[in-house]
Amino acid sequence: MALSDRRASDDVSSPAPDGAMGFLDHLDELRGRLIRSCIAVMVGLGIAYFFVHQIAEFVLAPTIRVMPAGTQLQLTKQGEGFAFYLDITLIAGALLASPYLLFQVWRFIAPGLHANEKRVMVPFVIMGVIGTLTGAAFSHYLLFPSVIAFFGTFNSPLMKYAPTVENTFTQYKNMMLAMVAVFQLPTLVFFLARFRMVTARFLLDRIQYAIFIIVVAAAVLTPSPDPWNLFVLATPMFVMYLLSIVVAWLAAPRGKATIPTSPQLRLVVAASLLDQTQRARTSRRSSG
Repeated sequence: MALSDRRASDDVSSPAPDGAMGFLDHLDELRGRLIRSCIAVMVGLGIAYFFVHQIAEFVLAPTIRVMPAGTQLQLTKQGEGFAFYLDITLIAGALLASPYLLFQVWRFIAPGLHANEKRVMVPFVIMGVIGTLTGAAFSHYLLFPSVIAFFGTFNSPLMKYAPTVENTFTQYKNMMLAMVAVFQLPTLVFFLARFRMVTARFLLDRIQYAIFIIVVAAAVLTPSPDPWNLFVLATPMFVMYLLSIVVAWLAAPRGKATIPTSPQLRLVVAASLLDQTQRARTSRRSSG
């Protein structure tokens, strides 16, 4: 019994005959990369902490610019300001460390990928990063300020517009996450098109359904009922869908899928044709 247990442990820890890493070696490498990633996040948090006020001003500047004159963000709860700066520090620290984190992920999975898989993964990651940055910039500079400007129109001597930091920043994060997800649509379509799971013709033929879904989704996601904000939110969704059609056309494999023609398959096809011919002759003789 002890001998069998020792053999099992040796099989797990010993490397494969072809030089591949064993299971415990993979765990050890994963542990090392997780430790380095945690250190990178801590360094990013430290850098973000020293510039937290500048980062907070950058985040809130487009919002404050469109607020009614004399209006300020309000702190209505104990610790609300501390929670805001803590969120800013955590998010900024993670963003600063994200390139190194992606590098660690790539170094961990790259040895197990084939050459054709690496050719798909590299543009997939690049498009994902570009989509994330573009969606975040669109939400930060255009979409969320337009929503705040609409809410500010209700400021009057009867009702004082006084948004709180917590509600404002929560809406800011949710809207930015929604736009980042929307701008990932071309990236997703690129991945699906490369593996022949979707085509440009498929997306183009169903564009009317896409328009309906986009309008409904924009009406649900927008925090106000006015048509301007719905238009601002639905426009990038529709543009991303049109861009996805182009991406699907460009990413589609040019070679046609071939059907294997082994000798056994040829024999089966030939036997089937002979059987159908024999049946046709028999039916003609019986009818004659």
